[in-house]
Amino acid sequence: MSVTLMVQGTTSDAGKSTLVTGLCRWLKRQGVNVVPFKPQNMALNSAVTSDGGEIGRAQAVQAQAAGLAPHTDMNPVLLKPNSDTGAQVIIHGRAQCTLNAVAYHDYKKVAMQAVLASHQRLREAYPVVMVEGAGSPAEINLRAGDIANMGFAEAVDCPVILIADINKGGVFAHLVGTLELLSPSEQARIKGFVINRFRGDIALLQPGLDWLEQRTGKPVLGVLPYLMDFHLEAEDAIDTRQAAKADEVIRVVVPVLPRISNHTDFDPLRLHPQVELTFVGPGQAIPPADLIILPGSKSVRADLAFLRSQGWEAAIHKHLRYGGKLLGICGGLQMLGNTIADPHGLEGAAGDSPGFGLLAFDTVLEQEKQLRQVQGTLSLEGAAVSGYEIHAGVSTGPALDNAAVHLDDGRCDGALSADGQVLGTYLHGLFESSEACGALLRWAGLRDVQTVDYHALRERDIERLADLVDRHLDTQALKHLCGLTL
Repeated sequence: MSVTLMVQGTTSDAGKSTLVTGLCRWLKRQGVNVVPFKPQNMALNSAVTSDGGEIGRAQAVQAQAAGLAPHTDMNPVLLKPNSDTGAQVIIHGRAQCTLNAVAYHDYKKVAMQAVLASHQRLREAYPVVMVEGAGSPAEINLRAGDIANMGFAEAVDCPVILIADINKGGVFAHLVGTLELLSPSEQARIKGFVINRFRGDIALLQPGLDWLEQRTGKPVLGVLPYLMDFHLEAEDAIDTRQAAKADEVIRVVVPVLPRISNHTDFDPLRLHPQVELTFVGPGQAIPPADLIILPGSKSVRADLAFLRSQGWEAAIHKHLRYGGKLLGICGGLQMLGNTIADPHGLEGAAGDSPGFGLLAFDTVLEQEKQLRQVQGTLSLEGAAVSGYEIHAGVSTGPALDNAAVHLDDGRCDGALSADGQVLGTYLHGLFESSEACGALLRWAGLRDVQTVDYHALRERDIERLADLVDRHLDTQALKHLCGLTL
């Protein structure tokens, strides 16, 4: 029989994704065929799946931990915010509609059917389904019709582990308070607690752990230590931590747009010893740089207007006059052209906006989103590159004749300016390819580029998580919850 086990958190960023990733790899080590699952995700960082849809990047990493190719059933409902009150609704990997929060509340019945259908398919194919909740189950205003936390757990009758981040402070209040706000049947589903990111002597925490078990009658399944130099791709918040840098570095700047998407594109740069990566936020000036990268965006025209309101367009033109390089990725590519048209109002009010006019092409947003995993070579050095496309825009114009990427399927992607200063591409993930990353950094001015294997770094940290599960959690209790013991 298949067993479903769910991890819920007392807050956002409590460690749900981290624990599910570690559990997937730990179970894989035991020879268990486990699959990750998140009923509903809200994130602008997404990945393209083997079946041609899109899911949250956290589930793609969890799939790697489980030794699987990402599939849309792993995250059947993905919400991609395109304003403060609305989001694009993606069901089974495909965009269905854009709804505001009130309308989505009524839509949850439809979404729940998609969730249950995906879960059933996974149950039939895998002995263990490892589920990640979203936010907190104690969000009172979101509990009616919930499909992401206890609403799902009740529907499929699964046990729950509750995790809290001690690094935030108030960990016992988080755990006890969350438990108190649940219904009796939901409280009974909590089979134990995990405390995340502890630093110091565990003996000093023990009195609190004893009190927690006595107060709630539920076991503490373990305390995970704080991991230094740890990287796991973020669902939402931009990770600005930098790896130790070499003496010779190249300065890379990324303007943070209100609806920046797939900012995990820049994780390989952030972790590269020769890249000083700076994220520039609202009200900040763009500092001197060797390379400016315009990132992806879920609302390209609105983000372009924001960029201009910050004075960043003038700073970008100055950067080019001084010989700097400019790279646009996906929405950033579209900004480099002459116009961006949204006739169907897919990302806001219908209309069009002038681009920077740095590359001679125009973009029209079409209703059918293009989702592909791709491989090819960069025009720069003929370097091998792999990545993925997630975009509604279709770009046409003479600048695209001088393509930035030649894809293995025969298509050409993006453009490189005649003077070699401006490059744009629809490919996300291009810095994850060591060869392509090296070519791009040399293009930007770095002389002797060190090779960094980003995939090996990610695999290393997945293994570290599995080690923590093995050393610091009650593995016998976990095996029992996963149906692996009599």
